[in-house]
Amino acid sequence: MFDMYACWTDGVPNTTVKVPCPWYLPWHDQVRNGFVSRECGPDGQWLTVNHSSTWRDHSQCNADGRQQIAQENQMMVLAYFRVMYTVGYSLSLASLSLALIILLIFRKLRCTRNYIHTNLFASFILRAVSILTRDALLMKDAPEFRDNKDVSIVLSDQVMSGCRVAQVLMQYCVGANYYWLLVEGLYLHNLLVLMVFSENSYICVYFFIGWGTPVLFVVPWIIVRYLYENTRCWEINENMAYWWIIRTPILLAILVNFFIFIRIILILISKLKAHQMRYTDYKFRLAKSTLTLIPLLGIHEVVFAVMTEEQTEGVLRNVNLFFELFFNSFQGFLVAILYCFVNKEVQSEIKKKWQRWKLGISILDDQRNTGSNTQPVGTGPQCHHDPACSPECPLDSGSQLSSDPTPSIQHHYHPGAKKGKAYCYISARKQVVNGLDVPALPQCGGEGAGMYSESYC
Repeated sequence: MFDMYACWTDGVPNTTVKVPCPWYLPWHDQVRNGFVSRECGPDGQWLTVNHSSTWRDHSQCNADGRQQIAQENQMMVLAYFRVMYTVGYSLSLASLSLALIILLIFRKLRCTRNYIHTNLFASFILRAVSILTRDALLMKDAPEFRDNKDVSIVLSDQVMSGCRVAQVLMQYCVGANYYWLLVEGLYLHNLLVLMVFSENSYICVYFFIGWGTPVLFVVPWIIVRYLYENTRCWEINENMAYWWIIRTPILLAILVNFFIFIRIILILISKLKAHQMRYTDYKFRLAKSTLTLIPLLGIHEVVFAVMTEEQTEGVLRNVNLFFELFFNSFQGFLVAILYCFVNKEVQSEIKKKWQRWKLGISILDDQRNTGSNTQPVGTGPQCHHDPACSPECPLDSGSQLSSDPTPSIQHHYHPGAKKGKAYCYISARKQVVNGLDVPALPQCGGEGAGMYSESYC
């Protein structure tokens, strides 16, 4: 029987029935060894107070003043941490989305290396979205835990199902993110170590490692949690043995990436020494390469893997939690900057795209401005009388045009013309000279004449 506080078993008359303190209490860690009790009267009925409410002794389940203050302070610290990593994941989500679009729309950036980068960006995006969604659901359900009097409804599987689905998706996305970091390490290692390396032959293996491996340990974790620890939103690990089903493969990926990182650094050292660089330049390039590889391979995770949250207490626990949440939330933002926004190849493609766009706008404006200057002329060679061009154009080109009286003369100002120098472009029918079609064009003598079409190539 559930009395809105604890679940009670049947009791023998004239006995005291005791049950452990309910697990949902915020201070349950401090009172996990306590009990709440009831008295079963000689008539087989629960002892009541003033013949109205059932008597219950839950003094062992109450938090003392100091513990309650410490609990409130800890909740305040966690609230600040939540704001910090929400900002970090939101910033990473925006920057990674833009970086992913850039790598996908430029065809010249499509290669195996960037395919791996795009999947890594996608895993970071999914990780950020899943964590923010799970937090939103937990915060949405929190008032129900505080305000709903019917606790049995709040704790029902129907209410918790959405939160548990979000928790499962978050665990998969986090696992996929770690294994795409591992794929980045494997790709760099193969690129530097293997003498004959075919990038395309490994792409299917990379996809399986990145997206397929997390399924192998998330599904068993779901089954175990559902059968043996199906409580709340699955966000609290009462039995750490079940948590290691997910934690062990992630730690394995982190350690493998760490050894790959050490191997790559040793290779870089040998290559830099072989170039006989100055010691200062040598140190600078090595430090730059090292700092660039750390966020790409997630090497900072080695520290947090050794010093877990469960092994620390008090201030040390908060410090560890702060750095772990900070680096994990802003890691995607840093990766997007280093491997997209400041990448010279990406910047070059963006500049080319921008220049083409500006040139297209200039051409459209030029066509609008010069369209009204087109005029029909007679059969003889003529030149458009523009002050910038006609003084240099001969009145007679010395050649006979076709008898077709439909040539046209156009004068264009090239967008790149400087110092007021104009470019003449006179279109006319072709004439036949020695069996060859030759455009019968009067030639302008001004500087830059005849260079109009060449400048556009």
